[in-house]
Amino acid sequence: MDNEISRCRKWIEAALSYSGGTHDFEDIVAGLHRGVLQLWPTPKGCIVTEIVVYPKKKVLNVFLGGGELEQILDMHSDVIAWAKAQGCSALTMSGRTGWKKPLKAHGWKAQHASYVKEFA
Repeated sequence: MDNEISRCRKWIEAALSYSGGTHDFEDIVAGLHRGVLQLWPTPKGCIVTEIVVYPKKKVLNVFLGGGELEQILDMHSDVIAWAKAQGCSALTMSGRTGWKKPLKAHGWKAQHASYVKEFA
């Protein structure tokens, strides 16, 4: 697994640059090793997911994604199948507005917008 993590580092770090500083690459590696994050590598991209359990729903959150869009979208049905096998009833993700159009073609809809106000 460490070889795949290293190979995907550039895509993970690129995606992290949009995360608002919540994690760095070492945090992702630690989460992957603990099993709380999952790495989905492709030859030219990857996604990182996490299972989120709410009081009434369990979802697979696509936490990070980077690389070639087509490669990422090609994993769509495999990710859904794995999520269902884990007892999840939905996929969620937050991301740049550029994801809206390609995700819509796969049946995704915008649920809400995320905003942040940084303070010290």
